[in-house]
Amino acid sequence: MTHTQAPATQFVIVTGLSGAGKSQAAKCLEDLGYFCVDNLPPGLIPKFAELVGGSRGLRKAALVLDIRGEEIFGDLLGQLQLLKDNGVGYRLIFLDASDEVLVRRFSETRRKHPLADGGRLIDSITHERKELKPVRDAADVIIDTSALTLSALKEKLGHAVAGSSGENSMTVSVVAFGFKHGVPLDADLVFDVRFLPNPNYVAELQALDGTHPKVIAFLEDVDEVRDFKRELYRFVDFLLPRFMREGKAHLTIAIGCTGGRHRSVYLANDLVARLSKAGIQAFVERRDAKE
Repeated sequence: MTHTQAPATQFVIVTGLSGAGKSQAAKCLEDLGYFCVDNLPPGLIPKFAELVGGSRGLRKAALVLDIRGEEIFGDLLGQLQLLKDNGVGYRLIFLDASDEVLVRRFSETRRKHPLADGGRLIDSITHERKELKPVRDAADVIIDTSALTLSALKEKLGHAVAGSSGENSMTVSVVAFGFKHGVPLDADLVFDVRFLPNPNYVAELQALDGTHPKVIAFLEDVDEVRDFKRELYRFVDFLLPRFMREGKAHLTIAIGCTGGRHRSVYLANDLVARLSKAGIQAFVERRDAKE
């Protein structure tokens, strides 16, 4: 390789499970201003990166990869290591979804799973999940598309690629969720706040959410909430520079209560406000809060 990328170039690689939304991700990235190439064999990734680096007018480029079948697509992790060896920066995004959602998507579209061998669909999904685990483990960002609309996927991708051209930069997504709807698959850290007093059991607060001043006032008047916030922020302050030192580009912190509407939303908003004030790019996702 004779060229390296210009510092301003944003180079993103997207892959993931079949049915997790790679085609939709390509459309979203195009809307975000990326030049997208779909299903380029991994063996050609270094050449594509070289072309991107040599193009003065191309500042946002994305590859959306389907890596099933080593005989066709080659060693993705090996090619990514080659990029690193040549000083090419990139952000690897892995799209995931729950088994239940993947089964439903294939059933609704009547598509055949690429690894189907005549057996059960869930077995094919399990097999692919196992084969792609090393790639998932190497990803900078994991996005759980199980409950995402197209607009929500676009928003999450926008958060995931933020700062992807910078060195030693990190973006943080804080997800407020309800345990009764399942833990987010893409969470790096999960905090359970169901031990805190629940506004849902206060009649005048039940229909509100964690953004409402009355809910905020209720929670901020509780000693346990203040104590938890102090310990949470101390822990996050300890972890973030260490994640950055290890080169982690994106961190997803999930804060869960029972339904995902009151306590988790309040704490997620409060944490993001604190991180933003400290100069960290941070975003809130209210996964289970009804608009």
